[in-house]
Amino acid sequence: MTGTPRDGDRPEADVPDPEPTADAAADAADATTDDADVRAEAARDADDEALADAGLPAEGEGTPPPARKASLAHRLYNGEAGLDVVGRSRFWYKVTAVVVLVCIASMVFRGFNFGIDFAGGNSFRVPGTTAELSQIREAAEEAGAQVATAQVVGGNTVLLRTGALDNAGEAAVVSAVADAAGVDDSRVSPESVSADWGQDITDQALIALVVFLAAVVLFLAIRFQPKMAVAAIAALAHDIVLTAGVYSLVGFEVTPSTVIGFLTILGFSLYDTVVVFDKVDENVKDLEKGARMTWGEAANLAVNQTLMRSINTSVIALLPVLGLLVVGVGLLGVGTLQDLALVLTVGLAAGTYSSIFLATPVLADLKAREPGVQALRTRVLARRAADARSAGTATAPGTVASARRTRPTRTAVLDREDLPERPEAVEQVESPATVTRTVTPPRPGARPTRPRGGKRR
Repeated sequence: MTGTPRDGDRPEADVPDPEPTADAAADAADATTDDADVRAEAARDADDEALADAGLPAEGEGTPPPARKASLAHRLYNGEAGLDVVGRSRFWYKVTAVVVLVCIASMVFRGFNFGIDFAGGNSFRVPGTTAELSQIREAAEEAGAQVATAQVVGGNTVLLRTGALDNAGEAAVVSAVADAAGVDDSRVSPESVSADWGQDITDQALIALVVFLAAVVLFLAIRFQPKMAVAAIAALAHDIVLTAGVYSLVGFEVTPSTVIGFLTILGFSLYDTVVVFDKVDENVKDLEKGARMTWGEAANLAVNQTLMRSINTSVIALLPVLGLLVVGVGLLGVGTLQDLALVLTVGLAAGTYSSIFLATPVLADLKAREPGVQALRTRVLARRAADARSAGTATAPGTVASARRTRPTRTAVLDREDLPERPEAVEQVESPATVTRTVTPPRPGARPTRPRGGKRR
């Protein structure tokens, strides 16, 4: 039995909501207005920089700004500079060859300015200032001395270095410089150095250099491998020629302090080279198993990974040396500090360059001649070519093309869900008029057969 439901029996869903009052509408409007004001005020307080830091677009922009590219210093610090040092080894060889040839030409045609300790001669120390330097030098030359150098040391002492003099010539120079400085002869300190003593210093320095190089070769051959020792010696030879060539070009006096600084920078150059070689040795371990990169690429990666460390080490080492050069020469006027600071500055810069741009490329070229390294390179390039073909991309320039025939492209196998639906079979219905059937009566004793000739089982 059906009927119209009464008002009290009506379901809750059918009961209409009561109309909002005017006060409720006003409260909702005020809340919406307050919310909009708060948002607008917050938006005004947030500047473009704060929005950019939060990853939000600035006012008036629809999309956030693109991410900033990392700076060169950041990429250097993280070893991501991507410098192709080993791949461009010929360029660095050419630069090195030009610099070395200039230094050798200067040493051959210009020569060195050997100090009194090596060439032999006399030196005179007399109280004086920079204003009296030229007068004291002229007085010594008028007394018959060949002045090699004249400089103020310690701020209040003039140092003269002359050629070899006999006793009479030495006394004449002492009297002349004392008169020029306005002091008594007893305040002049003469000193005589024979050439034999300088020759002994030279021989001892050469012996120390040979022993040092032999120790370097032995250490690197045992710790790493002989070819690393050859590359390190090539870098050290570059540092020696470059430092000596700069001394010849500038014309600074070669003193025992120069020899001390010379041996010091060889030790620094060796240290920097060993740091790079240690990283190279770490990168090339088990390199044949993965066949992901060639030997040269692994060595180049080691250079990039240690590049910032080499730069930091060189800068930290150069700061006190530059302080020694500026303070010792510019303020104190000490010639010995000048010789030591110059050789250290040039040697540190040359050692950093050779350990990065010379030692590792030489090592990579020596290793490239080994059959195992060549086989690894062939495997790596073949693998990259196969990966490029499978990805449907062209082979990268410079890679070796594979000699195998191109295999036919296989048809991709689709999932069951991706297959098209099977079409429904269309049943053909023939009219009775077109169907004719001939029924042959069975022979006596034979089983009845199917219409198509098959026997019924």
